Amino acid sequence: MTNSEPKPTTTDAGNPVASDEHSLTVGPDGPILLQDHYLIEQMAQFNRERIPERQPHAKGGGAFGVFEVTNDVSAYTKAAVFQPDTSTELLIRFSTVAGERGSPDTWRDPRGFSVKLYTTDGNLDIVGNNTPVFFIRDPLKFQHFIRSQKRRANNNLRDHDMQWDFWTLSPESAHQVTWLMGDRGIPKTWRHMNGYSSHTYMWVNAAGERFWVKYHFKTDQGIDYLIQQDADDLAGTDGDYHQRDLYQAIETGNHPSWTLNMQIMPFEDAKTYRFNPFDLTKVWPHSDYPLVPVGRMTLNRNVSDYHTEMEQAAFQPNNMVPGTGLSPDKMLLARGFSYADAHRARLGVNYQQIPVNAPKSPVHSYSKDGLMRVQNVTDPVYAPNSYGGPQADAARYPEAGVWASDGEMVRSAYTLRQDDDDWGQAGTMVREVLDDAARERLANNVIGHLLDGVSEPVLARAFEYWRNVDKQLGDKIENGVRAG
Repeated sequence: MTNSEPKPTTTDAGNPVASDEHSLTVGPDGPILLQDHYLIEQMAQFNRERIPERQPHAKGGGAFGVFEVTNDVSAYTKAAVFQPDTSTELLIRFSTVAGERGSPDTWRDPRGFSVKLYTTDGNLDIVGNNTPVFFIRDPLKFQHFIRSQKRRANNNLRDHDMQWDFWTLSPESAHQVTWLMGDRGIPKTWRHMNGYSSHTYMWVNAAGERFWVKYHFKTDQGIDYLIQQDADDLAGTDGDYHQRDLYQAIETGNHPSWTLNMQIMPFEDAKTYRFNPFDLTKVWPHSDYPLVPVGRMTLNRNVSDYHTEMEQAAFQPNNMVPGTGLSPDKMLLARGFSYADAHRARLGVNYQQIPVNAPKSPVHSYSKDGLMRVQNVTDPVYAPNSYGGPQADAARYPEAGVWASDGEMVRSAYTLRQDDDDWGQAGTMVREVLDDAARERLANNVIGHLLDGVSEPVLARAFEYWRNVDKQLGDKIENGVRAG
């Protein structure tokens, strides 16, 4: 941070200023003058220094890097960013879901895992978490879920009773809660966790063939986690532990990397698959759709200004490039609107002109004016026009993510299929994926969480909730809580 040749202080307009220490006054002891425009600029800017924090995912950090394609997946997508030997700059942001900006990094919480790829066809944003599933499958419940994880209205405290009340009344949450209460609920560092799109997306190849896909970013550092006691200790001694670790790793040349693998489902398979492949609370078994390697993501540059390059970074799944698209996943379709709308509310309608969000490819848009518009608009400002304005080209860039749908307008859950239930995959995880030590830690984590202010009848529902996942685990949890 040292500089042997200090630069002269200026106003935000670049005008040199006379002093960094003293306001303009009438004599040394007199009142401050209104014409001290530099003082006014400093005070006014400070009062507006904090933009609203994100609603979920407020606490986080990240870095810049590069994505390099190492395997040929052109049979599945025509997206330029995924063609052989392509290298693309990127930005990634890791975060916790429920905590505010000042909350500890090591609270038990899913971690956001959002990637922005600055491709030759515009930005491609992949938003996900460090878990392959989520708590709910319908966006109408999302706001309620987030509020249940935030703070109570009466005492402004987070409340486990409120969390378990929501979870036990939402059985579809069981799979994600099992992930959350297990070892991966508190990753050792951001470098030691995987990232998943969780959602199902669409890929389209050059021949127009469509595929359903899921993104898996597998950490090359290996999965590692913190036990609850170590996480609690760090929350009190180094609340920015994960952010500090990532910054220092990159600063010392220890560049973390992740290998991108895809699960790829032929388009027609989705119609008859044994459970709904667009249900965000379920995974696709790798025995059915094995991982297909694509390339490697490496983080090699820290941000230089956290506010400009990270706090104002805006990720949104509706940023798609030719060869990619959305799916019938209800949560994903809602996020296609809600993320962009959240950015407009927080950063202003022209948030995609902020340098960290601006694509590195040309922009030919009919968007006009609005707060913080900094890029010039040229006539014509309407379409259609006869004066050479940009024109959409459906032949070259057909609509992505197209699928057929019909039926009455209803408010309903997904149609149940052969293996559709809320407990099966969570139970399989407990019995077949976790070893004895991991099952013991899972039980102890849940017991500790339930002992922290969870009351009847929520407590009784929680025991039944875990028995539905696995009876032995549920009995162990109830015995532990009753004995505590």
